[in-house]
Amino acid sequence: MTLSDANGRDSAFRFDYQPPTIRFGSGCADDLAAELEAQGLERALVVCGSTVGSTPAVIDPVTEGLGDRLAGVFDGTTPEKRLATAVEGRERLRAADALVALGGGSSLDVATVISVLAAGDRTHEEVAAEFAETGTIAVPDEGLVPIVTVPTTLAGADLSMVAGVTAAPDSSPVDEEIGGGISDPDLMPAAAVYDPELVATTPDAILAGSAMNGFDKGIETLYASNATPVTDATARSGLETLADGLRTFGDGDRGIETVETILEGIVLVQYGISRPGETTASIVHAFGHALTRTDTVQQGAAHGIIVPHVLAYCFEQDGVDARAGMLATALGVDDAADHGAAVVEAVTEIRDALGLPARLRDVDGPGPEEFTAVAEAVLADPFMANAPPGLEPTVAEIEGILEAAW
Repeated sequence: MTLSDANGRDSAFRFDYQPPTIRFGSGCADDLAAELEAQGLERALVVCGSTVGSTPAVIDPVTEGLGDRLAGVFDGTTPEKRLATAVEGRERLRAADALVALGGGSSLDVATVISVLAAGDRTHEEVAAEFAETGTIAVPDEGLVPIVTVPTTLAGADLSMVAGVTAAPDSSPVDEEIGGGISDPDLMPAAAVYDPELVATTPDAILAGSAMNGFDKGIETLYASNATPVTDATARSGLETLADGLRTFGDGDRGIETVETILEGIVLVQYGISRPGETTASIVHAFGHALTRTDTVQQGAAHGIIVPHVLAYCFEQDGVDARAGMLATALGVDDAADHGAAVVEAVTEIRDALGLPARLRDVDGPGPEEFTAVAEAVLADPFMANAPPGLEPTVAEIEGILEAAW
């Protein structure tokens, strides 16, 4: 017999998580050499984009922190996360036995693909053909190059066992760009180094968008159908911390203490959500995928626009447990008579304080004539499997959410 709580959720759970070592605090990039030594690693190739690689305030603390364990810097990553870029990075590994992934999600993902490519002896052509056929790359059972992530944004690729990748026509046997990803428990980084001083160098607009993406991870983790008491605890504490930090950030405070508070919240909401065979990403992330798959709207902006409307929809559905009370507690509005309405208002205020767009018509995304296709993509997204218990939206209802966000 299955035990359930008062809201109908299954109270029995299995929590399988393989976390990396976490180093946190201002200046902790200085400890990179010590962390490599603790992991039994000798030399690391730094993987980053050209902007990070040419910005002394970001790259210097990392290279100096590695000291004699620095094998080199590969600064060729791009937002497109090209398979060809990872192939080039593999050629740069040489004597390195570790990767330090520095920057945003693109660099962290490319470093993960480099690790996978380095574990086998397949040619670029063989890998490209496999990717074109399957949308993924097989992860070898052994030989993966350990990764230490050093994020400079807040979106969450640093505590993940998945990575996105694209292949352009010149590196693929097909005539159009294709996208896909890789996933395996062994892809979780060996260590994640969170230095607020590095994150503080990121431009406000990029930081705000990635913060919204990370903030939504906390929201989704609480109402996901596969939530556990472990992830409830970390996500609730993380959201509380994030809400404080993001409100302060929105008020114009860019001090290192504010960045440290936000970063602490991001670490907490990420902890435990990317697990073997599953994730707590849910309906908002499904919308994010659908809204950005054919348009250039940034995912954090898409999340910010859509999340209040998704929450309002979920709270209005009979028989759906979207954890309004727990969200209200995390966001400090649990004294409100209507928890759902108070949560929507709090999330909207935080989004607006970050200076993010509030309407789909204000970004380079799909228009109303495309809403049916977007709605179908939302419902087909794998993350919908984690939607709040009892939620069974129709295409028309998803279109309604998009129209409300327009």
